Amino acid sequence: MSSDTRIRIYGRLSYANLWEPKSAYGNKPKYSVSIIIPKSDKATINKVLKTVELAKQKGVTKLFGGEIPNRFHLPLKDGDIERPNDPSYKDSYYINASSYNPPKIVDRARELIVDRSEVYSGCYANVAITLYPYSKNGNKGVSAELGNVQKVEDGEPLGGIFRPEDDFDVLDDDDDFLD
Repeated sequence: MSSDTRIRIYGRLSYANLWEPKSAYGNKPKYSVSIIIPKSDKATINKVLKTVELAKQKGVTKLFGGEIPNRFHLPLKDGDIERPNDPSYKDSYYINASSYNPPKIVDRARELIVDRSEVYSGCYANVAITLYPYSKNGNKGVSAELGNVQKVEDGEPLGGIFRPEDDFDVLDDDDDFLD
């Protein structure tokens, strides 16, 4: 990865709007995802924190007038604090990443995935993100831009959505369909 603030993180996908951009609060539609990282994954958490510091320092020199403001937004959120009623975020951190550009979505062999049902909220993936400083409408902080996504493995779908292969067996022509 070329930029010093572009990293690849592994986690469970949630609110995966990777195929179609969605609009939030009437803003221009974006592709987005929440990446859930277990608190036990110290290596990933440390990589994120180190990269956040690099992005903060870029902001200090370019956007924040030489110092970190008192009120400052960070991209790494504590699921136990921010989403206490959602069991998917228990004992985890998460990062929300978004982009106006669609991510390329690939499998383990880096082949493009075209079947949209293959990548969903609940599966596990490597996600490329770029952390960058921002100062907009009085808000200052570090945010995450969504890059490419590599599906690594299946997981329990989130949000009450089930895949057909989880609900049905393959039927032969002579199988009774009223089991």
